[in-house]
Amino acid sequence: MANKKNAMRAGTLAAGAALPLLLSSPAFALTRDDGDDPGPGLSVVETLGIYVGLPILLFAVIAGLVVMGEKSRKQPNT
Repeated sequence: MANKKNAMRAGTLAAGAALPLLLSSPAFALTRDDGDDPGPGLSVVETLGIYVGLPILLFAVIAGLVVMGEKSRKQPNT
């Protein structure tokens, strides 16, 4: 009896979670609106450079500046 309740609860939760995803699907994504002027698409290399390479580079630069700042503040033990 408890397994049926758990199964019913899990099914209801799954359906409740899937419904908003289905409703938010882009139904008219291929229809152009007035004034749309899409540019050329990005290549794979450009996409990886923008969304992977730049964040890694920025992280490395910021981390390097923090490390350099910490090293310059330390006083030598004499």
